[in-house]
Amino acid sequence: MSKDRAPSPLPTVPMDGVDESTWMDVIQKMDEVYTRLIDDEVELEKKNTELEQSQQFIVSVLTSMSDVLVVCDERGLIEQANAALCELVGRREERLRGSSLADLLADEASVQAARDAMDRSDAPRDGQGIELNLLGRDGQAVPVDASCTTRVGPSGRRVGTVWVGRPMAELKRAYHEMRAAHEALKRTQQQLLHSEKMASLGQLVAGVAHELNNPISFVLGNVHALRKYSDRLQTYMAALHAHEPEAVLQQMRQKLRIEHLLADLPSLIEGTLEGAQRTADIVQGLKRFSAMDTEAHAPVVLAEVIERAIHWVRKGRGAAMAVHWQPGPTVTVMGSAGQLQQVMMNLLQNAFDALGQVSQPAVRVAMAVHGDRVVVTVRDNGPGIPPEHLLRIFDPFFATKPVGKGTGLGLSISYGIVEQHGGRLSARNADGGGAEFVLDLPRMA
Repeated sequence: MSKDRAPSPLPTVPMDGVDESTWMDVIQKMDEVYTRLIDDEVELEKKNTELEQSQQFIVSVLTSMSDVLVVCDERGLIEQANAALCELVGRREERLRGSSLADLLADEASVQAARDAMDRSDAPRDGQGIELNLLGRDGQAVPVDASCTTRVGPSGRRVGTVWVGRPMAELKRAYHEMRAAHEALKRTQQQLLHSEKMASLGQLVAGVAHELNNPISFVLGNVHALRKYSDRLQTYMAALHAHEPEAVLQQMRQKLRIEHLLADLPSLIEGTLEGAQRTADIVQGLKRFSAMDTEAHAPVVLAEVIERAIHWVRKGRGAAMAVHWQPGPTVTVMGSAGQLQQVMMNLLQNAFDALGQVSQPAVRVAMAVHGDRVVVTVRDNGPGIPPEHLLRIFDPFFATKPVGKGTGLGLSISYGIVEQHGGRLSARNADGGGAEFVLDLPRMA
């Protein structure tokens, strides 16, 4: 019906008792009512069009949802379901309407959980999360992370519930795979860390063997002397037990040098104990360095760690290396002594390796405190680091040494250890020449 169509004017036939002006008023009112009817019809058609568009929009949204959606009445009967749910359970929406939500659940625990959620009178407006097992199209249980929200009618009264759920099978599988990969990565990292430590330890074998040789040789010499002294004492004690004459005993005392033997025994025993203790200290230090470190952190006196690292690295070098060590104030940091010692040994070994062609090789190690940070610098007087290597020097497996002379993991692992301790490790070329590594760690209050 078009708004532009106008009604044909009624004939002005005079009637008894009604004049012409009255008829004109009636005709005008009828025309206004007709025009209003036309306007209402146009507006109704417009509203119907908008309603159809809204319905199509809602249907398209429900159809494209990857999450499942179920609308239930207050008795738990399904009023509407989206395409994702139909695909998951293998049923058409027409078959689902009017059926119970419980028919879609795979076990009694899920049925009870859903019933409790729908029966709650104090359910939160933003929904409550529930884990349910839906009965999939293949008859297998499908875990779903569901949210139940109360549906309220125009009068404000509760008229049902809306369920939105996301299948968790893929998420759980991805989570387990990610967790397994993470654990494998941690194991690999720990193995690499231990392998690098053992590689560093291998470089110290020659120096350690030399250092162990001194106390062991000292102990062996003392033991041989003690055996001779033991034989003399046994000979003299046998004469005493045989009640030899005093003159014979006196002659034996002079011949066997019993007085000298007795005077020398304390120093022999003390020297033997000292050598044995020195050997035990060396072995214990090696065990502590080569053992797998735990992740537990404890207060560590940083200067002691640096001194041990300098000691071991120098022992492992064939030629003497000058190391200028400036301890600075006593500083304590929180961390792993073994891991920090490994970092320092890696830095020192890299510094020594850079000095192969230098006529007067020297390494300077200094420690300073700046507020709540402690900074350790390791500087050599070698040729420095090529600019193209500075950006890659901490990359895993990046090495400038010949094949077989390094793993390319030392600095990378050291960088990771320092990060785990809340610090920073950087490299640069010093102004006066040579390379300088800077270790920055938080100090304990």
